[in-house]
Amino acid sequence: MRINLLLKCTECGEENYLSEKNKRNTPDRLEQKKYCPRCKKATLHREEKTKR
Repeated sequence: MRINLLLKCTECGEENYLSEKNKRNTPDRLEQKKYCPRCKKATLHREEKTKR
């Protein structure tokens, strides 16, 4: 039930982080505030599915 996902910056659109989650425990889209090296600040990152 675990899936791989990319965390994408909401401001610049850069895909910065690779993560995984359990779809059964967290069915909603994952959102985390993480550091974006392109924006050089902490921004909101949203879940994007990996391209497999």
